[in-house]
This record gives sequence, C-alpha cells and structure tokens, in this order.
Amino acid sequence: MNPPNPPPGQSTSEIEELQKKHYNATILDLRMPHDHLMIVRVKPDAAIPSFSGGQYTTLGLGSWEARVDDGPLAELPKPKLVRRAYSISCPMLDSNGKLVSNDQIDYLEFYITLVLRPDSDDPPLTPRLFRLKVGDRLHLGKKPVGTYTLKPIQPTDNVIFAGTGTGEAPHNSMSIELLKRGHTGQITSMTCVRYKGDLGYLDQQMQLQELFPNYHYGAFTTREPENIDQNHPHYVGKQYLQDVIAPEKFSDSFGWTPIPEQTHIFLCGNPSMIGLPEKDENGELVFPESKGMVELLTEQGYQLSTPKSQGNIHFEKYW
Repeated sequence: MNPPNPPPGQSTSEIEELQKKHYNATILDLRMPHDHLMIVRVKPDAAIPSFSGGQYTTLGLGSWEARVDDGPLAELPKPKLVRRAYSISCPMLDSNGKLVSNDQIDYLEFYITLVLRPDSDDPPLTPRLFRLKVGDRLHLGKKPVGTYTLKPIQPTDNVIFAGTGTGEAPHNSMSIELLKRGHTGQITSMTCVRYKGDLGYLDQQMQLQELFPNYHYGAFTTREPENIDQNHPHYVGKQYLQDVIAPEKFSDSFGWTPIPEQTHIFLCGNPSMIGLPEKDENGELVFPESKGMVELLTEQGYQLSTPKSQGNIHFEKYW
C-alpha cells in the first residue's frame, strides 16, 4: 500500500489500524489500456463467493488514501471508507485460448473508468483506485448481488448484450457463462465507446468470435477521427447503439435477424442509451425526448422487464 497520507488530526499509526480493520483483499493484477481505464483483479482474503454473471459487488478505499492526480484530500471530521458498486467482469480466455469462467479463478475482475472530481463530504473512489499497484490492499464486498442475470434465458434463446464504456463488464461474464454451458442460440455483444483505445477487451472478443460461430461482437465509436464501418469500406461517422439496433443495420452488422419472441436484450451503461420511461404528472409513462434503446425496442415488439412483469428487455444503469 502507498504510504498513508493522514488527514489533519490523524497519525500514520491510526491510518494503518484503519487499513487493517477495513481492508480484506489484495490487488493481484492490474492492466491499464490507457491512463483513464483499468482492468483490475482483486483477490479476497477469504474464498471467492459464488455468484452469477451480471452481478456486482463493492470496492472501497479510505478517504485518507492519496489520489492519482495528487488532489487535496477532504478535511473530514473523521476518515471514512469510500465504497462504490462495480459489476464483475471476466478474463474470458486463458493464455491457451480456453474459456475461463468465474468459478475457475480465485479473484474477481473489474473494469473501471477514472472519474476525476474534487473531494467533498462524499469523496470519489476512482482517483484513489487508480493510484493502486499490484500488492496493495483495499476493501472488497463480501457478497455479490443483483438481479441483472441470465435467469430468464433458455438454451435456444437469442441474446443481445448492449453496453456503453465499462458497461461491457457484466456482459463479459454473462457471455462466458452462456458459452460455457453450450448455449445454442445466437449471442451478440455490442459496445459503444468514444475511441477504439477505450476497448479494453477487444482482443479477447475477437478471439471469441473465431472460436464460436454463434458469438458475434461489434464495437462502435462516437469520436473516432476515422470511423470506418467494419463491414463497408467507407467513413460512417458517429455510431450509437440506438442506430445499430435498427433491424436492417443489426442484421447487416451481425449476420442474423432478431425476432422479439425468441430474443432477450440486456442494456447496461449510460442512462441516455437505455432511455427508460418515467411517469409524468398524470401517472403516464413517458419516454425521454431523445430516443433510447428501450423505446426503439418496444417499437419493434419487445417488452420491458420489471419486478412486476417479465419482459425481454433487461437493464442495469451505471449511474
């Protein structure tokens, strides 16, 4: 662990005691696709709990820990453990190109974006996470939770995963879970990022496509200077998942045509991409002004899944 940087009124020995009290896991491996993107493997002191692909748990560091940008620390009445929830990702393939599922490893993998903001009464976590090195200690939630899982999926169902940025993380675990159990339906995982350099799992995804004929991957960017469609040799400009989900565009990109009666769609990431409806003053559901995936999919005949009604559109918001 980096040398403690105690806030006013706290000694180094007191901070060390807080670390011993709150930290229960170690950084096993850390990969940085770029300065603002991290793939980190965390090994808990205890055994890995069982969990399903798509679930999440918490990571945490003390508010006393230094920031990657060397920003000033919050002057709090007392130090606090800063915790945030993160979906559990997956290594996907081992060094021999074999599928690796979560029940085969002794660590949890996370896919995290750096978000810089000033410390306050609610200190940010990622500026502290991005200061960590292999061997450093941190807090890990003891029990993964969440209902964003493959529970409703049957072996012959078609499945589409659509995520933005690190919203791809739960879809990695879910895709491997399907492939490991011999899923026979079509599987498409598509993600939208700003630049190609933001695709932390691109190599693994391309390998999966080669290994499994029913697995398809698509990466789409919004700020790439030379954004070339993977299937057509011409500049296409910004591409959003809302554009890709149009039936003709989807079939052109992935080689199969989804049918609502046989397909489940999982959405994770930016709320603007998901586009959930909200109740107006009359209690009627109203979609956002800018069309998101939920509205576009309901127009195609899909139904939003809610706690009271099982549908075939499932979602996990990242904020």
